[in-house]
Amino acid sequence: APADAGRYNNLFWGKAQGTGGSTAIANSWTQMRKAGAAARQMLVQAAAKQWQVEAAEIKVKSGVISHPPSGRQAGFGELAELAAKQPVPESVTLKDPKSFSLIGQRVPRKDSPEKINGQAIFTQDVKLPGMLTAVVLHPPRLGATVSKIDAKGALAVKGVREVIQIPSGVAVVADDFWQAKLGRDALSVSWDESKAFNKSSAQILQDYRKLAEKPGLAARTEGDGAAALASADDAIEAEYSVPFLSHSAMEPMNCVVRIDEAGCEVWNGEQMQTSDQHQIAALLGLEPHQVHINMLYAGGSFGRRANPAADYLLETVHIAKALKPGTPLKMVWTREDDTHAGYYRPLYLHRMRAALNDQGEPHVWDQRIVGQSILKGTPFESVMVKDGVDMTSVEGAANLPYEIKHIQVDLHSPELPVPVLWWRAVGSTHTAFAVECFIDELAVKAGQDPLAYRRKLLRNHPRHLGVLNLAAEKAGWGGPMGRNRGQGIAVHESFNSYVAQVVEVSVRRNVISVDRVVIAVDCGVAVNPDVVVAQMEGGMGFGLSATLLSELTFREGRVEQSNFTDYRILRIDQMPEVEVHIVASAEAPTGVGEPATPVIAPAVANAVFAATGQRLRQLPLRLG
Repeated sequence: APADAGRYNNLFWGKAQGTGGSTAIANSWTQMRKAGAAARQMLVQAAAKQWQVEAAEIKVKSGVISHPPSGRQAGFGELAELAAKQPVPESVTLKDPKSFSLIGQRVPRKDSPEKINGQAIFTQDVKLPGMLTAVVLHPPRLGATVSKIDAKGALAVKGVREVIQIPSGVAVVADDFWQAKLGRDALSVSWDESKAFNKSSAQILQDYRKLAEKPGLAARTEGDGAAALASADDAIEAEYSVPFLSHSAMEPMNCVVRIDEAGCEVWNGEQMQTSDQHQIAALLGLEPHQVHINMLYAGGSFGRRANPAADYLLETVHIAKALKPGTPLKMVWTREDDTHAGYYRPLYLHRMRAALNDQGEPHVWDQRIVGQSILKGTPFESVMVKDGVDMTSVEGAANLPYEIKHIQVDLHSPELPVPVLWWRAVGSTHTAFAVECFIDELAVKAGQDPLAYRRKLLRNHPRHLGVLNLAAEKAGWGGPMGRNRGQGIAVHESFNSYVAQVVEVSVRRNVISVDRVVIAVDCGVAVNPDVVVAQMEGGMGFGLSATLLSELTFREGRVEQSNFTDYRILRIDQMPEVEVHIVASAEAPTGVGEPATPVIAPAVANAVFAATGQRLRQLPLRLG
C-alpha cells in the first residue's frame, strides 16, 4: 500500500503504518472482512436502485450480482461507479465461515508471475533520468571516525562525480554503481580508532558468563525458585549461547532519493513507512507529508528494513542533500557492506538450572538470559520495556508454557556499541533453543520419552498439544532410525501461532545432515493454506541456516565475515524434505512469517543427541 498511515495504519501499531511481527493477516482479518461486507452491501444497494427491485431479492456469487426473479445480472465492475455513491453502512453482517468459498483454499499469489518472469520492480531496478549512484566507505571498526580524506584517487576514476563525508562514513558518487565502487576502492581515508569498539565475540561471551552468575531483572517469578534450588539434591545446569547474526537479505540495503523544493521523494522496499517518513522529515526540516515514499518490492528483509533508526535511508538522504537539488540518487550497499555495517541479531547467553521431583518432572526452573536490548533508545522502549525488561529479550521464556511450580526468569541487558535489531522471530530465536533443548535434557535425566514428557507438562495447553501430537503422528515418532540417525522434537508458540517440528538427522564424520522435517502449525484460520505452507518451509529453512552454518563474529571490534563465502547460509542441496500439516481451526488467524524459524534449532540439536549422545548447546551446531 502507499505510504499513508491515515488510510493504511497497522491496527496493532496504533497510528503507524508498517509491517512486522507477523501481523499482516492478524491485523487485516477483521478489517478486510468488514470492508468486503460493506462493499458487497453497497453493490447490492446499487443494483437494487438501478433495477428498481428489492435488495433482499438480490444474490451475489463469484463476482456476479443477480436478481433471479427478473433474470437480470451484472458484474461488480459494471456497478462499481454507482456503488461508490451509496452510503457506507455503519455496521455489516459478516459471512458465516461455513459459507467461505475462497478463505481456506489454496489460491495462487497474484504477485508470483511477475516475480518469476522478472517484471517485478525492486529498488535495485529503479532507473530515473539523471540518476547518480553512491556507495559508502564505512569505518573498519564500530565507533571509528574519519580523520583524513584523500579523494584524489577516487576522483580520478572515470564517472566519479563527488566524494562526500557523511556521519556514517565517506560516500563516493558516480554515474553508475561500478564506477562508484572503483572510486571507493581508490579512495584513501585515515580513521581515528582511539574510541572504537575493540572487543571480540569470545570476550563478550565471557563477560556475559560473569553477569549470569548473579540475578538480573525479574521477567517472571512464580513460587520461590532460589529456595527450591537450594534444597534440591541434584540440580541440573546447562548453558546455551547463540551468536550475532546478519539478516543477509538477498537484496542488500539500497534506496533511491530525490530532494527538491517540493520535498523528498523516496523509492524503497519498506517495512516502517511512518517511522521512515518522520526520520527523513526531521533530517531535512520538512513535515512528514512532504516525504513521499514509493513502495516497491523488497528482496528480503527479515526485520532489517524495519529499523527505527532508518539508517540506510538517512545515509542516502545525507548524500542526496549534498547534491544539486532535484538530482535522483541511488545508494547501494554491497554484500560486504551489509555484513560489516549492518544491524545484527544480538548474541545471547542462557544459564539454565532445574530440579526434578520424584516423578521426574521439574518442580523448579531458573533461567538467566544475558543479551543486548533491541528496544532501548527506540520509540518502542516506552511500550515494550517494562521495569527495565525488554520483552523481546524474554519472549518465549517469560511465557514458558510448561507446568512447573517454581519459575524464575531473569534478564541482564548489557550495553555494547554493536547495533542490534530484530531478526526473523526476534526473541524466540534464542529462547526456544534454550528452553526446548533444556526440556529435552530434563526428559533424558528423568529417563522419559521427550514427547511423552512434553505432553505431561503441557496438559493444560491444548494448542501446544495439538501441534505436538500432529507432528509426532505424521513423523512416525519413535520408529526405528538406524545407526548414526536420530529424531528430535520441539514445540514453541510465537506471534500467537503454535508450531511443532520433528526432525530426522544423520551424522557422518561429524557432519550433521538434516534429512526430514515434519512441521505442524496452528495459526487459527488458514486464510490461504498455500501461503502458510510456503512460510513454514521458508521460515524453517531460514532458521536451519542459523542452526548449522551462520555466525557473525567480532575480532578486536572488527566483523570477521564479509560475504557468503564465510557468512554461510543454507544451500539448496542442504534443504531437507519438508512436510507441513495445518491444524484445522476456527480461531482468528495469527502470524506465519516467523513462527517456524525458532523451532528448528532445538529440534535438530535434540535429534543430534539422539543420534550421537552428544549434547550441543551452542549455535551453530558443531560436532567434534
